[in-house]
Amino acid sequence: MLRSPNARYLRRRGLTVLVGLAVAANAQAADLWTITQDALDNDAELSSTRAGFRATEAARDVQRGALLPQLSVGGSASHARTYSSANERAQFPGVPPEAFETEDTVNSASLTLDAEQALYDPTRRAQLERAEREIDRDALTVDVATQQLLFDVASAYFEILRAHDVLSARRAQETAISRQLEQARERFEVGLIAITDVHEAQASFDLARAQRIAAEGAMQVSFEALERLTGHRYESIEALEEEVPIEGPAPVDREEWVQLAMANSPLVQLAEAGVEVARSSVDVSRAARQPVISAFANYGWSDSDRTGTSYQSESQVGLRASLPLYTGGSTRAQIRQSGFLLEASQYDFEAQRRDTVQQVRSLFTQVNNNVETVEARRQAIISNQSALEATRSGYEVGTRNIVDVLNAEQNLFNAIAEHAEARYDYVLSLLQLQQQAGLLGPESIRTVNAWLTEEEPVSLELPDEANNDPVMNIGERPQAPS
Repeated sequence: MLRSPNARYLRRRGLTVLVGLAVAANAQAADLWTITQDALDNDAELSSTRAGFRATEAARDVQRGALLPQLSVGGSASHARTYSSANERAQFPGVPPEAFETEDTVNSASLTLDAEQALYDPTRRAQLERAEREIDRDALTVDVATQQLLFDVASAYFEILRAHDVLSARRAQETAISRQLEQARERFEVGLIAITDVHEAQASFDLARAQRIAAEGAMQVSFEALERLTGHRYESIEALEEEVPIEGPAPVDREEWVQLAMANSPLVQLAEAGVEVARSSVDVSRAARQPVISAFANYGWSDSDRTGTSYQSESQVGLRASLPLYTGGSTRAQIRQSGFLLEASQYDFEAQRRDTVQQVRSLFTQVNNNVETVEARRQAIISNQSALEATRSGYEVGTRNIVDVLNAEQNLFNAIAEHAEARYDYVLSLLQLQQQAGLLGPESIRTVNAWLTEEEPVSLELPDEANNDPVMNIGERPQAPS
């Protein structure tokens, strides 16, 4: 268990962050688990992936429907008027012209009913099988997107805390160097130091001020990154406890993590599912060479008011078969194309497998290094604090100059900021290792959430005109058509 020397040191010196940071007195700070749930409900990219998965499920039903009975009904009603005039009028000059003209009006109606059932259709069955494999693949896509969102939320959350701690160190640094600058001016006025010492102190103060301004900007940007994932603006969030279990990953063997990744990584499984989809596409292409057999039945009825006719009906039942003999070479080309796509997917799977092995091994090493780094950074704060006190004592007796003091103060506050960053690097690298191994889930977030405390929440005060920013509010959620 490690206690943060950053917080101890800042409290001991009575330093507080006054610009951009405040404790939300009346509002309860949001923790990582609450924000993660908001993101799972509101993240646009994850929602898009889920909708795409449901579309793939619907596509499977489309393919299945093609193998089920097909029924259709049709009908028509018509009115026909026929007018004709004979050419024999010249032969009978005394006969009125109307005698050679005829006009006929007919009303008719018809009804048809058709039914068809595929008995043997290898292409459609292969397409249905491919649709099933696509569902398996897209389900893994949702898993990948979910784990990525879990890590992105944790990363955005701890980037806020990182920016907060760095800003705390920079504000404390600016305050300390401001005091040194004031003392340097006083000592110069009484003739104890040269003007160059004042300039050195002023330069250090300007640098500290610039670093503090940059840290304030990073603080605001980090809050906005979290807002993008959840669609919500949080007044404050809980901070990381001073004491957190900084320890190596379990299991402690690197190759065990590799084996876990090979068995659980959704990225590896997704690439493998892509191979199965490509293999089923080859089956679809090959099935185009096979015959298609279907049973059909139809019934037709018609009627008209033409003189001398009555209604007619006709029914038919039979089998229909077809076999492609020559398609211009397109079937063979499709088989070759599907074969090459299968080969490409197999290489993609191998590339993903190798990448996952490399990532897991690297992250395992990084987590263990971060454990040692946190302890080393903690010790560096203690050492730099001792060095600063010794340098100040030497400055008081004249054995050290102000540049030495300023450098010592700079080193101390850099060590404080680096220790804070090392703590968050450890947490995020541990979560990223779990993500690469396919083990990042709600339980991982709850475990990290237990390391937070609501005693000193972190908040960001924005200008009044920014508090009601409507950009993130897009109105009602999109709805699928019924």
